[in-house]
Amino acid sequence: MQNDCSNGAHTERSIGAVQEQSQEAGVVAVLQATIDTLQGQLSVKDQQIEELNARLAEVSSALLAAQQTAVAAQALHAGTMKQQLLSGESGADQQGREPEPGGKRSWFRKFFENR
Repeated sequence: MQNDCSNGAHTERSIGAVQEQSQEAGVVAVLQATIDTLQGQLSVKDQQIEELNARLAEVSSALLAAQQTAVAAQALHAGTMKQQLLSGESGADQQGREPEPGGKRSWFRKFFENR
């Protein structure tokens, strides 16, 4: 009779162990699914970062070209202004137009023309 009791207790323990293992397997499956999802998201983010880095390189190159163009334009403008100052020509004179007689002239030109 004691054998029957111990056998029944053993069966209950076995059923409990199986249920516990089943719960653990379920938890492991959920955790594995979560890991898989997160790894998939991580690979998508890695690809996005690569694309953004490529776009950043393109924009940086374009910005550098624009800055170089601006520097060249400033140098050209400075050269033109220097030439005008050295030759004593105004912007209107350089374009081939003479100022109108009696028109507005700078005080500097008026002062030195009469001397």
